[in-house]
Amino acid sequence: MKPNKIERIPHDRQWQLQEAKNRLSQVVDSALHDGPQTITLRGKPAVVIVPFEDYRKLTQPRTSLSQFFQESPLHAVELDLRRSDDLPRPVEL
Repeated sequence: MKPNKIERIPHDRQWQLQEAKNRLSQVVDSALHDGPQTITLRGKPAVVIVPFEDYRKLTQPRTSLSQFFQESPLHAVELDLRRSDDLPRPVEL
């Protein structure tokens, strides 16, 4: 009995380079509807096809922590950061 050829199943998200070239529109459609698609080169992951919006989120410049606080709607709130003058409580060891 001859073994059946392995068919690509929908949840398989890896494509060999030659197959990806031959089915580029299917790879793009899968990336848009099913998530990132990995293209392998010589059996190893080489690149990932993702929707443009996902790429944009990944490459947006991150803001610094100080900039985040400056842009916060709470930036004008006054905080009392003084330490208490009370003596520490005794601790039993």
